[in-house]
Amino acid sequence: MLICRTVADLRAAVAGFRAQGDTVAVVPTMGALHAGHLHLMAQAAAAQTRVVATIFVNPTQFGSSSDLAAYPRTESRDLDLLDRAGVDAVFLPSVSEMYPDGDQTIVETTLLANVFHGLVRPGHFRGVATVVTKLLNIAQADAAYFGEKDYQQLAVIRRLARDLHIPTRIIGVPTVRETDGLAMSSRNVRLSPEDRAAAVCLSQALTAAKSCTTIDAMQAAIRARISAEPRARLRAIDIVDAATFAAATGPLTATVGIMIAAEFGPPDNPVLLIDQTEVSP
Repeated sequence: MLICRTVADLRAAVAGFRAQGDTVAVVPTMGALHAGHLHLMAQAAAAQTRVVATIFVNPTQFGSSSDLAAYPRTESRDLDLLDRAGVDAVFLPSVSEMYPDGDQTIVETTLLANVFHGLVRPGHFRGVATVVTKLLNIAQADAAYFGEKDYQQLAVIRRLARDLHIPTRIIGVPTVRETDGLAMSSRNVRLSPEDRAAAVCLSQALTAAKSCTTIDAMQAAIRARISAEPRARLRAIDIVDAATFAAATGPLTATVGIMIAAEFGPPDNPVLLIDQTEVSP
């Protein structure tokens, strides 16, 4: 497995793969890898002959310095997991490599970045769009793989790839869950045992919503389940038309995406968890 810490190193690695006639997948991550990430690697390997993983804790998508500082960093463990998963190359850039001195350019999907979950975390999707554009441009891969748990993020990335004519195909992979239903996330390791047990209310709320036939009933079912968990603080419920990402209303007549966000832990240093599902009539 090749370890690349500069843009030049990664481009040389990809050029070497191309020279052998290989196709290339890129799987962007922020590290602290879990089974969900490894599932992305496996899906990428099943479709492309070479897999490049990236590990970069992107500072521009964090709303607070404390959240950035608290994000888990487990480089040695991550590299071991990727090597055992058969990943061909890993890109581990520094902040200065990704954002050189004097860097001025940002990428923003002006509508999608500032609605729904974007209102809970202002500036978050601008940071995501900017760093993903950089990574796609650096890797020049045939396809890039992202988890569907980050439902709005995936929509943002698909939009930027379309709008900026980026040829890399954007592939969404279904959410991987723990045995009790909690969506796998690198943030889960920050939960206390009590909050970890409570966090299952997110997936349970989504399950409750699936039996509803109107958007109002879905909203009510989600609120009822999460409000019944005293350790959870609901931050957002957003239900959108899966095809257009417009806010859904009225009876369930087309497939909708449900996105929820809730905080756990101390209010001055919370852990924000998100989850999602799609529901069809």
